[in-house]
Amino acid sequence: MAPPDFHQLEEGDQEPFVVRFPGIPSQVAKARRLVTAALGRDHPLYDDCVLLTSELATNAILHSRSGEGGSFIVSVLAAGSLVRVLVRDGGSSGAPCACRTETQATSGRGLPLIETLSHRWGFVRENGATSVWFELRQVMIPAQRSAEAV
Repeated sequence: MAPPDFHQLEEGDQEPFVVRFPGIPSQVAKARRLVTAALGRDHPLYDDCVLLTSELATNAILHSRSGEGGSFIVSVLAAGSLVRVLVRDGGSSGAPCACRTETQATSGRGLPLIETLSHRWGFVRENGATSVWFELRQVMIPAQRSAEAV
């Protein structure tokens, strides 16, 4: 699935926050802070967005050439009830896999977590790089009428 176009914004939407990070583990925390800057801690999708961004940033460092002296880019866009995050890394020999892992495995849960929590997600491999993205949507639950109002 193609990554979302971060440049097709509607009136009133903010510009995406885009930052390039060195491919070292300490930068995962900085990627999380980018989400904080883009959304604010009070945003209803904040916790899930921080978690999933952390997973993608970690994957970029551990499973791509970004972690071999390269860098990765994180883009965060909040538009109404939608949040999109895209992480572009230095590419790798294999495609991202949302494979299920053994119960006792200590890694391999990042993409299945993204698959479970996001509204939709995908990846594109082009020009030697891999872009993995996800979207989160705020679900509006209608207010329940009280028994007195009936």
